This record gives sequence, C-alpha cells and structure tokens, in this order.
Amino acid sequence: MNSMARLLGTLTSVVVAASMASCGGETPPPAVAPAASAPSAVPAATDSVASPPAAPPAPAAPEAPRLAAPSPVATYTGFAMPESVLYDADNDRYLVSNVNGNPNDKDNNGFISVLSPDGQVTNLKWIEGGKNRVKLDAPTGSAIVKGVLYVADLKTVRMFDLTTGAPKGEIAIPGATLLNDVAAAPDGKVYVSDSGFTIGATGNLEATSSDAVYVIEKGKARPLAKTTDMHMPNGIAWTDKGLVVCSSGAPEVFRLDEKGGRQDVTTTAPGGRLDGLVSVGDSLLVTSHEASAVLRGKLGGAFEIAIPEQKTPTDIGYDTKRGRILVPHVLEARVDAYELK
Repeated sequence: MNSMARLLGTLTSVVVAASMASCGGETPPPAVAPAASAPSAVPAATDSVASPPAAPPAPAAPEAPRLAAPSPVATYTGFAMPESVLYDADNDRYLVSNVNGNPNDKDNNGFISVLSPDGQVTNLKWIEGGKNRVKLDAPTGSAIVKGVLYVADLKTVRMFDLTTGAPKGEIAIPGATLLNDVAAAPDGKVYVSDSGFTIGATGNLEATSSDAVYVIEKGKARPLAKTTDMHMPNGIAWTDKGLVVCSSGAPEVFRLDEKGGRQDVTTTAPGGRLDGLVSVGDSLLVTSHEASAVLRGKLGGAFEIAIPEQKTPTDIGYDTKRGRILVPHVLEARVDAYELK
C-alpha cells in the first residue's frame, strides 16, 4: 500500500483511480433568486398601505480558504512506484521500498533505495530483486529490529542485513493476500498487516476477507487479529499505547489490545482511504488518498489536515533527528521531506 487506503489505500495508479472515483462530482451551480414580480396594472385602493421594497439578497458566504502545501526541505526523484519510506536512525538515512510494477505480481523486480537527509539518492537499488540471491517482488512497509530489516512483500516478510543488504531469511504468512506495513515493538516483536484486498482491473479494491494483523516472534508468525471488522488494515505503528492501525476501507484509526480487540476507534473526518501511519510524540500522522493529505490527530480526538495537496501519499516515515515527515508519492516517482510544525 507504517500505506497498494489508505497505494495502496495503497499503491498503484489503479488504487488512486478508485479513490479519486469515490470523491468525484461537479460543484452545483449557485441558486438563482426568483425574479421580482411586475407591478400590478390595477390601481391600489386609496386606503391601502404600500408594501416596503424587497430587501436585497444576502451576499454569498465566502468559501473557506484552501490550505497551501508547504515547500519540502528535500525532494527525491527517479523511483519506480515508491510505496514506503523508513528512517534508519542508526545509519542516519532513509530507506525507500519500490514496488516497480503491478503490486499483485510475483515478478522479482522490487528494490530498496537509500537516500541521504541532504537530498541525495545515494544508492537507487541497494537491495534488488533478482540480484545477489535477493527475492523481492513488490516491497511495501518495513521496520528494523536488532540490525535486521524486515520488509512486507505480498505474502511473505523478507529479512535483510541492515549493513550489507544481504538476505537473512523469510517468513511466509499462509492465507495472506497483501502484506502491507510492518512495525517493531521495543521488546523485539514485529507486527505486519494484511490489507485483505487485491487490485481489480477497473481500479477497485477487491476484498478477499483475509484482513489481519500478525505478530512475528522468534521467527514465527501468528495472527494477533483476523477479522474484516478492521476494514482492510493498512498502516501500523507502535506507540506508547500499543499497536495502532489505520484502515483503507473505512476512515478509521484504532488500537489493538493484547488479545487483538479493537479499542479507541476514531474517525478521521477530513478523509478516508488511509494508508501510512506514524506516531510522533502524542500525535498520529496518517496519509489519506481521499483527502490528498497527511492528517494529524489523536485516538479518541479529532483529526485535521497537517500537510495538504499531497498526491498519492502512501506509507510515510519520520526522521526523529530532524523532525521531518517523509512522504512517498507512489504514482509520481517522488519522495518529499517536510519539516513538521
């Protein structure tokens, strides 16, 4: 698709086509005031009282001003459907997952790019499917645990050495449809979402009802929650309150408890088709294809547009050293870095 609601909320042009279709339509023309009645040709009675002139129509209320997109502090180009950005704090760099083709295909041509915070693409294909014994079809979300990079790739979580990029194994998830995002907890557990949809020929998200969130521990995966009540879970993030999830199939953000129950279900009023999710302080940042924006809010509270005018935003990252939000634009082959205010 932390992203293909959400891209995913996804992850490709067809995902965005579907989301755009859901919010199309033309603005209706303004209402026209009825014409004033012509004066009567019959003289008024002498004892009648003349009617006062009609009041002029009230002026139309001004439209609310549109928020302008801020200028990015860095822009990176040259990707092939960049779906996810992860900040590697230990090495002070950004890692970008490139789907590079149909997100449903097992084509072994996905790759991981390395970016420097100063605006350079330092290694476009650091990890590349089909080379150096690497298997990588359509990589999406990722997370780092103890020097290992975990990457969601269709129905498999693949692992790579964070220093060399060499393969370090894989964990297949039986019954999964589209593994989408990955999050790591402080205790070393790794969580991965299965969004439970495929991309249809018409651009619609076609539900497979495999909606789930899995937890990986000691090299094995087990379902934490497996229910369509999660409405196509996409982005996930570890927070002080536990694991938080956003949905592609509904404008919802919620927390999963230790038994996989949904808690603190919160509606993201400015838009749906949610995709990426990160935790920053006591706030959550989530991308919305429907709103073409990055939203900010809290569980149990209201969400608002934090970064507007973001086309096809998917799985965002957060640079903890510089306070930057890293936004991949999956259909525009671009990644933007914004300072969070």
